Amino acid sequence: MVERRRGSLRFIWESGLAAMALALAASPALAQDATDEPGEAGAQSATAESEDLRAGDIPVPTAPETLPEVEPIITDSEFNETVPALAPEDDAELRQPLESIDAFERRLAAEAADDADAEPDEGGEEPLGEPALADGDTTEEIGDAPVRDAELTAPLPPLDSFEVTPVEFAESEADPADVKVSYKTRIEGLESADEETETDLEGQFKDLSALRDGDGEAANVAMVSARLTEDSALIKSILASEGWFSPAVTTRIDPAENEEDPSLRAVISVNPGTRYTFSDIVIEADPTEPPDLISKNFAIEVGEPIVAERVQGAEAKLSVVLPENGYPFAEVKQRDILLDPDTGDGVYTLPVSVGPRSRFDGFSTDGDLAFDAEHVEVLARFERGELYDSRKVDDLRKALIATGLLSTVSVEPKRTGEAVGDGTEYVRIDVQQQAGPPRTIAGSAGYAAGEGITLKGTWTHRNMFPPEGALIVDGIAGTQQQGAGVTFRRSNAGKRDRTFELSAEALRANYDAFDAYTGRLAARISRDSTPLWQKRITYAYGVQLIGTAERSYDFEAGRKNRRTYYIGGLTGQLGLDTSDDLLNPTKGFRVTALVEPEGSLEDGFSPYVRARLDASAYYPVGDSFVLAGRVRFGTIQGADLFDIAPSRRFYAGGGGSVRGFGYQKLGPLDPEGDPIGGRSLNEAAAEVRYRFGNFGIVGFVDVGQSYAETTPQFSDLRYGVGLGGRFYTNFGPMRLDVATPIDRRPGEAWINVYVSIGQAF
Repeated sequence: MVERRRGSLRFIWESGLAAMALALAASPALAQDATDEPGEAGAQSATAESEDLRAGDIPVPTAPETLPEVEPIITDSEFNETVPALAPEDDAELRQPLESIDAFERRLAAEAADDADAEPDEGGEEPLGEPALADGDTTEEIGDAPVRDAELTAPLPPLDSFEVTPVEFAESEADPADVKVSYKTRIEGLESADEETETDLEGQFKDLSALRDGDGEAANVAMVSARLTEDSALIKSILASEGWFSPAVTTRIDPAENEEDPSLRAVISVNPGTRYTFSDIVIEADPTEPPDLISKNFAIEVGEPIVAERVQGAEAKLSVVLPENGYPFAEVKQRDILLDPDTGDGVYTLPVSVGPRSRFDGFSTDGDLAFDAEHVEVLARFERGELYDSRKVDDLRKALIATGLLSTVSVEPKRTGEAVGDGTEYVRIDVQQQAGPPRTIAGSAGYAAGEGITLKGTWTHRNMFPPEGALIVDGIAGTQQQGAGVTFRRSNAGKRDRTFELSAEALRANYDAFDAYTGRLAARISRDSTPLWQKRITYAYGVQLIGTAERSYDFEAGRKNRRTYYIGGLTGQLGLDTSDDLLNPTKGFRVTALVEPEGSLEDGFSPYVRARLDASAYYPVGDSFVLAGRVRFGTIQGADLFDIAPSRRFYAGGGGSVRGFGYQKLGPLDPEGDPIGGRSLNEAAAEVRYRFGNFGIVGFVDVGQSYAETTPQFSDLRYGVGLGGRFYTNFGPMRLDVATPIDRRPGEAWINVYVSIGQAF
């Protein structure tokens, strides 16, 4: 209502301005007076008028500086005679200021009320004024005035009192364009390109095709057309990657061929055109040492087709070869291939920034340090002055990761600007370290017949004594063995891959063969494989002192007695490992020899030698089968059987020996039927391993025996057969083996179960 009235006022303003403009044009004298003598009132009036014009958004035209002379319609005198003179009271009323909009509305409302109360005239008509409202009232209050209609002032009812009826929409008829259609894909002309290349172009297309992904169904024909367009671009990309840069590819949708097969035909027609070949190869690079370093290692030759994979491979090889041969800052830049569509020739230009030929200098390190630059130098397999080789830098990076002390690490060459004197310069190896959490807690569990359940836990601080000085506390809680130990281990001790260990442990073991309380102190230097760093050659040597109180059968007394043994000795081990995995080997072989010269310290020194040889081999058959086998031989020379502590004798039987029998159950027995151990043994095993996904099945046959004699006798061999299940994880297979003895004897169990991590061998 207010807006409507303001619109009316705006129209009045416009009409008034038009009348004023006509008056000024018709009366030059008046215009002249207004221009020559505006005065203060005139200025204020103009300002007010300008503001009103802006408020009403009325554009104000700019009057030209000079107006053309126009012959008046009537003269000034005739106009003045026609216009009636104003009475003094009218003139005073016109000079009054305009009333406000609120006053104007109140006045109109009052006049309308007065008209409503007046009597109708003789003709029976209502007096002129505002029409009555719907309720008979002739006025409507504005703003905060009360509204006469009581319904408008009543409070709104609560929302939960409304009854809302859901709107039911009529189902629209199915759009013919949305009806599903079936189609078949056909490619024409691509076989001609396939014949010229070893690449299966059609196979690449099928792997990436939008039409093929749709499985021959689409929501409508428009979708089939969109897939055709997408596959047309795919065909062009595939052809361009093999050297056809200007193929002609057209698409169409053919109707069904017959009523029996209502499928549409999505057809892609291909004309590969000319296959481009290299007519010239230009490598823009500074001279290298040797001079043919780039040309000898660049695989592309003039005359061969322009194949994207070949080009990328050749450039990648240069990026690798140059840093391996003394150029750490070499950079292969953006290629340029100029094609001639008339001849099908391509000129290939490759800029290569070689950079300075360099030699290794020293090391620098920064960041959250786990160790200093001096220890980084211990891990490196290169010396100062050697020609730079990126493979050795990568090896250093792997060694840093294998320490287990870093969460992130980067190894990069940095220019020093220091000349060597032979045309090369030194580069410093910069190592950025970010130390990781140094403490770990680990645990494992296993079960084996004769050994019972075994739980092991370990707490390790891997860098308590930097660099790489670890403190390890471990414990064993099992049904037949319990114990604890503390070990100090220094990894990479003065030399890469060399480990020094000093350990002390106490163990209680209760088996059928013996019951022992044992304390052990040992020092060892070794080069061992780890799950992260498997080594081809391993070794270990050290010294140990053992004190053990063991209860076993005393044949002289005719009963079991406890006897204390004090043993001192050396240990030496050498291994060769060509297998492809530490916990799950599938090919290669392993050989390990252990020699332990030791002796009793009870009454003087009574020396003897323990020796053992282990060998295993692995052979893959297809992608899913692996044939595996192992042998073991052991001997103790230089001591009588009963002068050797029962825990230091040889036993056979169990999960890591001959499955199908209890732990240590094979070999000489005492009168009570318990094993007493021997001075020699021989074992062998064969497995067929089948893997499917993350699971596997293993069939195996084990054989072995231990003897009282000092050399293996290969007699009275015992066999065990069984099946095993494997669940392969990212750290190794979980193993469950179930075995039974062949030609079972009294007292031997029908079934023996073994659970652990890793393959049996």
